[in-house]
Parts: sequence; structure tokens; C-alpha cells
Amino acid sequence: MGDGLKGSGKGISALLRRLRYEIIPLEGIEEGVWEWVYEGERSPTLTITASPARGMGPTVELVRRLREGGYAGRALVPHLSARLIRDERHLEEIVARLKEAEVEEVFVVGGDAKEPAGKFRDALGLLEALKELGSPFERVGIAGYPEGHPFIEEKALMEALIEKSAHASYVVSQVCFDAGRVVKWVRKIRGLGVRLPVVVGVAAPIEAMRLARIATRIGVGESARFLRKQRGWLLRLLLPGKKAGLSYDASGFLEALVREGGGEGVSGIHLYTFNDLKSSVGWVRQEKGKG
Repeated sequence: MGDGLKGSGKGISALLRRLRYEIIPLEGIEEGVWEWVYEGERSPTLTITASPARGMGPTVELVRRLREGGYAGRALVPHLSARLIRDERHLEEIVARLKEAEVEEVFVVGGDAKEPAGKFRDALGLLEALKELGSPFERVGIAGYPEGHPFIEEKALMEALIEKSAHASYVVSQVCFDAGRVVKWVRKIRGLGVRLPVVVGVAAPIEAMRLARIATRIGVGESARFLRKQRGWLLRLLLPGKKAGLSYDASGFLEALVREGGGEGVSGIHLYTFNDLKSSVGWVRQEKGKG
């Protein structure tokens, strides 16, 4: 982020003006979007995840329903999970449905499925396949991991990021609770030649019990992988001395990010809501009010 973002209140407010909410395509989320997020033409960007237990279908279908309900296609960003897409024909079908919904942007990930559904095993392969289709989307996001990945070595992660960046418009960082570590990671990827804008992944306020309930709804096998990926989050929520139900609050993280970030090229915030849209939107409004 540029020097103009230094200074807590002003900086946080500026970051939150470039905000996207991540949602999971589970029962009840559509109603939550209309109640808490939708603001007509001013509606913020929504990114919609893809579940190994359910496949790409629910993601694409939720995009369709939101678009039919009046949410702008340009503000809907579905996740394309490589390991859930069988082959080029399956990809073409998904792309066609998303283009019908006037989607202009996608977020490409390898995915957490234990076994790939077909030929695509990682995000790079899917990115290359999209290029073969004529690069049908105006913007493409990819994932980055400031604290590493539970299943991939650091060197391989960095090599993959460099290769993926040639096909991408921006990179979103996985949730990290240490702002200093995020800043160091941004500096590291800049040193490796990755110049993409960085959208920082931030955990919305959430209660430990809600996190556990979401994990259960995702599916038994997947929930274990999900909770393993969020182990830092759980530790934060369950530290001794915390009252039952007390949620993590991202305000301190954002303050530290603005304070430590300097000119590190952070272009916005990707808020992991875990479908608690009421609390997430309320927190964002509260933080914007401080600016």
C-alpha cells in the first residue's frame, strides 16, 4: 500500500473501500446476501467458494441465482477449483454458464479435494486451459500463502506462484494473523519478480462454535482438512482467558498492517466471512466509521 495509507484510521478506511466478501455456497447464504450485503449498483464484490464434497455445481448455481436476483455479474467472483473440474469440456460448460451470468472475474485455486476429478491437478493447469479458451474472463485471481501451505513445500509454493502470476491479475493471501509476516511475504514475492496487486486475506469476527458448525456442514472428510488449514484461527479463538463465544476481531490486524506495510502494494481486503454476513458487514461498517 502507498504511503498515503499510513495512519491508522485513514488507512484502514481506505483498505475497506476495496473490500470483497467471501461466502460458502451453503443453505441460507443467498438470503443472507440479500439481507446484509446487497446495495443495488453499489453492492460489494462477492467471491463464492467451491466445495470438494459438493463439486462446482453449487458455486455456479449460486452465481446464477444471485445474478437473476439482481446482483451485478461484474461483482460476482466464483472460485474455479482445478481438482473439481474433470476436463476441458467440463471447463467449457462452467465458463459458458458463468458468461451467461455476466461474470467478468474468477478466482482460480488448486482446491482441497484429496483426488482430482479428472485431468486438472493444480491451479496452473487450469489457468493454462483458460488461456487456451481465449482467456474468457477480464480478471483472474490466484492464491498466495504467507504462512506456507500444510501440504506443499515453501520452494514449490513460490515457484508455482511465479508461474501462475503470468496468467493472473492479482493474488489473494491466505488468512494470516501476523501483519508483519504478511508484509515480509509481499516483499519476498516482489523480490522474486511477482508484481501483481496483493489483496490481503483477513478473518472476519467469528465465534469458535460457528467455525466448528460451518466445518461440520461442509462434510466430514473435508471438515478435517478445513479445520487443519484454519488451525491458527482456532488457536486464536480458544486461547486461555477468552470468554466462551468471544470472537476474533480483525481490527488490530488491520491497524498493524497499515502501520507496518508502508509502500508494499496491498490493493484491498478479502474478508473470509464464514457466512456470518450480519457480523461481517456490521464490523466493516464500524471500522469505516472510524476513518
